[in-house]
Amino acid sequence: MMAAKLDYHWHLRKVMADRGMFSTTDLIPPLAERGISLSSSQVYRLVVERPERLSLKILMALLDILDCTTDDLIEPIAVAGSATKPKKAAAGGTPVSEGVGDLRPRRARISGVDR
Repeated sequence: MMAAKLDYHWHLRKVMADRGMFSTTDLIPPLAERGISLSSSQVYRLVVERPERLSLKILMALLDILDCTTDDLIEPIAVAGSATKPKKAAAGGTPVSEGVGDLRPRRARISGVDR
């Protein structure tokens, strides 16, 4: 039996918009009041991108600033299946996936140069 792969959606931008905060820099002063100093580019990445690593202090500060729960910010989702890349055939072998079919170039033959 294979364990389900888990992933998540990050909803900080949506929660901020629901609270009337439409600029990423709106978070800088409230974070500073809570002893967290982030640059404007760090706050931008926090809002716009999905964080892979997040300090619990920052998470707790966001929950306090936005008056929300972790369920509002982080939505766990199950990944349907692992999207694996098709395997490539070894040189001279038959292709594993049908992509280009018979449109493969001939293998080059390099021979010694007479001087």
